[in-house]
Amino acid sequence: VAVVTNSDTINAVIGHAVRVNYPNVQRIIVRNYDPVMRDMLESFGLQIISSTAWGAERMQELLIDPAFHAVFSAGNGEVEIYEMFISEKWHGLSVSSLLEGCGKMACVALTRAGRAELPAPTDILQKNDILTVSATLDGVKILRAKLQEGQED
Repeated sequence: VAVVTNSDTINAVIGHAVRVNYPNVQRIIVRNYDPVMRDMLESFGLQIISSTAWGAERMQELLIDPAFHAVFSAGNGEVEIYEMFISEKWHGLSVSSLLEGCGKMACVALTRAGRAELPAPTDILQKNDILTVSATLDGVKILRAKLQEGQED
């Protein structure tokens, strides 16, 4: 069930009513407009979609570092999938050398000249490749710092 009125309060009431009165409904998703109301919606145990929060986070990411940005968030953002553009510094090095020491992280795809593939740790990076990784917040902080070092050199 998707609950998408323009009122967070109504969305919470309907979502909670469906959860209580229709226990066979496996998935209830509610829209959230006001970030202040998010905690209330979460207290009902409902899955939340917040275009306001997503839009603000996306704009912040693109303003801070357009070469490195999240493209998907799982759960409540504990794990995200990021795309990053490979700079000249990382050209010729392996995927594993870039991800080394970054903590919990998995390489999802390597896109070169518009063609994506599942990369091996030994695959060699080229300038302008797009590397897609799944990471925790701690892992991505380390990786972002490594990439920024590459831009400064």
